[in-house]
Amino acid sequence: MFDRVKALQVAGNGIRAIIHETGFNWRTVAKWVRLDELPERNVMAPKSTTPSKFQTYLSRRWAEGCTTGRDLLPEIKYLGYTGSLSQLERLLTQWRRAGHAMVIDAPAAETGILRDPTTGQLVSPIVVAALCIKPRGLLTEPQAAKVNAFKTLSAEFATMRGLAMRFRGILRGTDTEKLDVWLHDADRTGLYGIRRFARSLRQDLAAVRNAITETWSNGQTEGQINRLKTLKRAMYGSAGVELLRARMLPIRPSE
Repeated sequence: MFDRVKALQVAGNGIRAIIHETGFNWRTVAKWVRLDELPERNVMAPKSTTPSKFQTYLSRRWAEGCTTGRDLLPEIKYLGYTGSLSQLERLLTQWRRAGHAMVIDAPAAETGILRDPTTGQLVSPIVVAALCIKPRGLLTEPQAAKVNAFKTLSAEFATMRGLAMRFRGILRGTDTEKLDVWLHDADRTGLYGIRRFARSLRQDLAAVRNAITETWSNGQTEGQINRLKTLKRAMYGSAGVELLRARMLPIRPSE
């Protein structure tokens, strides 16, 4: 479908003509005509409630001869599985029917699983993301220990944190040439999130360059709009315009 749209575009057809010719959704056509290549499909990562998230570990244990759900359930629960035994049994039943015989090296079983170096507990993706973008100087001692451990355990975390710190430095500087180098390095990583972020920046690259070089910002405007919306939601159905005005406008000191 993408190739067909691009072929019609190269032939000199406009968006309306391409929609009429293909019957595709106009939003899809309008987006594709601005792209040079089809973006990668955004595949949702398996959740902890599904046994497929722990398929690597299960495959290794299966190859070792452990093929019953009741034996495997407590093991993957220790790794963070929150689903039921019946879900696990359905996966194992599919493997039995297909003659599953995958053998996975032991170190790969924990791929993508990060644990607190002091407690050994699993760390949530939100905590990992926050540590990934927090500068070294603002980290507490326990947080710094976690960052060091994560960089050792996960090359992806180390790469993402490095790119995040570089991008932070670019925004605080004035050199837009560093942005071009950063975008090139981001495209070469195998991290889907970083590559997708880089593609989003390219869609409005002029505005990004202005954010780097200019001292002006609409942050104050956006902050006041957010404040107004928060007050409106808090007061909905229980107050009038006069109270909203009193809460929104700054209090003037008495003369």
